Amino acid sequence: MIGIDLKGAERVCDLLDEGATNACFADIGTQFGKIDVLVNAAAFAVFAWIEDLVYGDWKKTLASELDIVFLPVRAAWPWLKASGAASVINFASANAWKALEGSPALAHCAGKGGVLAMTRQLAMEGAPHNIRANTIAPGFIRTEATGRHLDAQPGFLDLVLSKNMLKLIGEPSDIGWCATWLASDEARYVTGADIAVDAGATAW
Repeated sequence: MIGIDLKGAERVCDLLDEGATNACFADIGTQFGKIDVLVNAAAFAVFAWIEDLVYGDWKKTLASELDIVFLPVRAAWPWLKASGAASVINFASANAWKALEGSPALAHCAGKGGVLAMTRQLAMEGAPHNIRANTIAPGFIRTEATGRHLDAQPGFLDLVLSKNMLKLIGEPSDIGWCATWLASDEARYVTGADIAVDAGATAW
């Protein structure tokens, strides 16, 4: 279930429920007449090595990283067109470009690679309507979920830092500032791009 905050009003929607997603965005579009910015930040992944990754978890991860982008974008599309200058921001990952040693991320890599390809296509389809579509590809970001991963794998933090040019771990605000820029008119000439926010991990 996902909360959407619009002028102080919280909306809750299961973004993997096609009917609920369509109804949610129809309600938003009808209320405001347009949608200027869509940030698809919801995702879920099961991390397991190929020998241990069951088909159900593979399908769950792809749905929770691909379908959860497709359904909101499709539902919001008429209202993004109505904006006249809209921005769609999706989340890929450094894992869409490179594997990370020690990380059992097969399904996650496949899902985020799909988001990357999907967004390029959306940029092409959206261009005649002045809809920009871009991805942000975070590196390792410190969150509650990644904190559990670090706790479970001693030495993994050192491995992550060894891949980074900047010997830092990212914070959610690092991603938030990038999204703010992509949503703004300052990025009006940017579409079909993937912005790496990863301390240089994918640059070498």
